[in-house]
Amino acid sequence: MTTGSAAARGQARRAANSKAVAAGARAGFVARGIIYVLIGVLSLRISFSDGGGKQADRGGAIAEIAGKPFGAALLWLLGAALAGMALWRLSEAAFGQTGPDGKKAHKRAMAAGRAVFYGFVSYSVLSYAAGNKSSGSGSSDEDSRDITAKALDWPAGQWIVAVAGVAVAAAGVWMAVRALRRTFQEHLRMSAMSPKVRQTVTVLGVFGGTARGVVFAVAGGFAVTAAVQHNPGKAKGMDDTLRSFADSPAGPWLLVVIALGLMAYGALSWAGARWRKL
Repeated sequence: MTTGSAAARGQARRAANSKAVAAGARAGFVARGIIYVLIGVLSLRISFSDGGGKQADRGGAIAEIAGKPFGAALLWLLGAALAGMALWRLSEAAFGQTGPDGKKAHKRAMAAGRAVFYGFVSYSVLSYAAGNKSSGSGSSDEDSRDITAKALDWPAGQWIVAVAGVAVAAAGVWMAVRALRRTFQEHLRMSAMSPKVRQTVTVLGVFGGTARGVVFAVAGGFAVTAAVQHNPGKAKGMDDTLRSFADSPAGPWLLVVIALGLMAYGALSWAGARWRKL
């Protein structure tokens, strides 16, 4: 039995390290980049208008793709690519990531969480492509308010929402700090890039990762406000969070900067599709 288990585990490890899983991961990076670039584009539209009623979030990006020629086919490809990303993250959870500390428990737990997330996103995109228009394109703002309202009705609901908000805000700060420290370079084959490409990727990573972290941190702050005031209407999804930047004293220009940052993060994902260490 032990020999059989070891053989099965060996087969699973070889499958996880296969070219097919690596190709799925790279396709997933392309798909993630498309989503972030589209969110950035939608945010730019909001900067100087109302965005035409479109949402600057994942749902808005999916709807934008669906409205293009061959949109349904593109969504099938996008969903399949995200499934590839989920499978790769699952393999990291099972066998560890690349690098000297890739097998540590916290790294594998983070990979498992990412596998669940990308699996959910893939399912929502594929469901939308299959004709379920309520899947994937829902408003992140409505979802945030509905979830917050339900949570606030639980015993100790205010504390739960507050802790969740602090966790999201802390995650945003963590993302921004890692971007500023250029931690993303550890996961890329920087030596394989030309000096000019290396400099471009570094700028994209620092700018894009910081902007993404700021968005998460602000969204977490709104959740904490909703908890303190016991008002689910104060919770904001990505769309309303991005719109809040346009309402700041800096006006729409702050949202322009954040939008360009999200597009930069999308471009960094495309660089990951080419140079990520797998």
